[in-house]
Amino acid sequence: MNEPKNNALNESFDPHASSLQGEVQNEVLEELYAIRGSIDNFDAQLVYLLAERFKATQRVGHLKAKHKLPPSDPNREKAQIERLRALAHEAHLDPEFAEKFLNFVISEVIRHHQHISDTHKNA
Repeated sequence: MNEPKNNALNESFDPHASSLQGEVQNEVLEELYAIRGSIDNFDAQLVYLLAERFKATQRVGHLKAKHKLPPSDPNREKAQIERLRALAHEAHLDPEFAEKFLNFVISEVIRHHQHISDTHKNA
């Protein structure tokens, strides 16, 4: 992954932003900040992993457009959803949530593939 080390967004982000300051004991806030720091790192990793995933799906979209293949592949999508649900179950993540997440990602991929296809037709 090509995660930037220092950019303006990271510099302006306040990892201790909280409505709870002054409402709870400092040791509770410190533990909360530590846990939230881990969450922030996971969120950053998710964003960069999604970016890499979309780079790969863009390549698929160009290949499909070049060979006049349809933007969506329902059998592939169904298999991916089944696979992700099983992985979610193994990871103790709600399979319904995992399916909703993947359906959102798939719909974005199909939208991108349709745009690439349309661009190839007009070129």
